[in-house]
Amino acid sequence: MCNLYSMKSNQEAIHDLVKYIGDFTGNMPPLPGIFPDYLAPIVRNHQGERQLAMARWGMPSPVFALKPTSTG
Repeated sequence: MCNLYSMKSNQEAIHDLVKYIGDFTGNMPPLPGIFPDYLAPIVRNHQGERQLAMARWGMPSPVFALKPTSTG
């Protein structure tokens, strides 16, 4: 699976698609490269309303990758 995404739509196009109420993204430029652990626009439900916000996204690391390794 590729980990690279692009976001070429503007806030108005996203609003027309998902009908969010609040916009917390500011002036969102086109994002030609969105990688895991980077900020990207998401639509979330908050207290029963849809909001457009920026959030870090990606898959969590597996437990074995988080364990410290001995060096030397």
